[in-house]
Amino acid sequence: MKALVKTSRGPGNLEIREVPEPRCGSDEVKVEVAYCGVCGTDIHVLKDEFPTTPPVIIGHEFSGTVVEAGSAVKKIQVGDRIVAENVCLNCGGDCYLCRTGHYAICVQRGAQGLNADGAFARYIVCKEKNVYRFPSNIGFQEAALAEPLVCAVHAVLDQTRVGAGDVVLVAGPGAMGLLAAQAAKSEGGTVILSGTTSDAERFEVARLLGIDRTVDVLRENLTEVVAEYTDGEGMDICIECSGAQAAVDTGISLLKKRGKLTQVGLFGRKVSVDLDAVVQKEIQITGSMSHTWNAWKRGLALVGQGKIQLKPLVSAVYSILEWERAFREFEERRGIKILLEPV
Repeated sequence: MKALVKTSRGPGNLEIREVPEPRCGSDEVKVEVAYCGVCGTDIHVLKDEFPTTPPVIIGHEFSGTVVEAGSAVKKIQVGDRIVAENVCLNCGGDCYLCRTGHYAICVQRGAQGLNADGAFARYIVCKEKNVYRFPSNIGFQEAALAEPLVCAVHAVLDQTRVGAGDVVLVAGPGAMGLLAAQAAKSEGGTVILSGTTSDAERFEVARLLGIDRTVDVLRENLTEVVAEYTDGEGMDICIECSGAQAAVDTGISLLKKRGKLTQVGLFGRKVSVDLDAVVQKEIQITGSMSHTWNAWKRGLALVGQGKIQLKPLVSAVYSILEWERAFREFEERRGIKILLEPV
């Protein structure tokens, strides 16, 4: 089968290769991939900014159909339409993080698409415990967004605990920002989504999704908009999805006293934070990385209930053979979510 492989460490070193189909272990299922999304992590892999174990097939945001089940598999059946976590644990599940449900940030965690073969290929094998059937009201393209969806749900519902009546600023209207904004809306939050003039297309999608207010910070005064929505008190919550220094500074300045800042976006470098303001305003700062079992359960339920929409975020679908074009468009911030289809 053809697969997109990181052949060795170093910038670049990505190519389409002919590789053997994976074999299904006793506790695994073999999945025929329908679509796999291009993620920021994949760009980091291209640039060698993320540790990998080459040669390895990359890609981890996928949907597909089970075509084979191992002898010990009990719940998942051939023909099931599924999505899956990409976590590969090496500690045996015995560390304090795994035992408390935070296995996705286990210090010995591995990941399909980084340390084990991923989904930019025709087939992938997954542990049964990592596999979830997706709701019948969505198709394979939308389902390929399940992994970023549950990362957003973890950030908004698990880490931040957005509640009814909260005024929430989501900084960055990319796929993660649009998913986080919908998650906040699903809990009764009023959501302001900020970005720049280059995000005009994404703002249109946000309005289609029912986001309360979009703000182009290059053309509008975000401080005035926040004051309008909060009677001058400041925001309850900021979900920072852009990984931009300016967005962090703005978030801290516009939060009310005892507000919450949840950092989702990665910067790729050290940044400065006004900790004096954090102390004086008693702001709570939380990081959010990856997902939990609870986030998968809640995220897929919200999609099934129609409270989070995924299809409007799919902006382009290309053959896996066109991966260079897809990666380039992702880096140029064209569209929202780009999917690759195996050949």
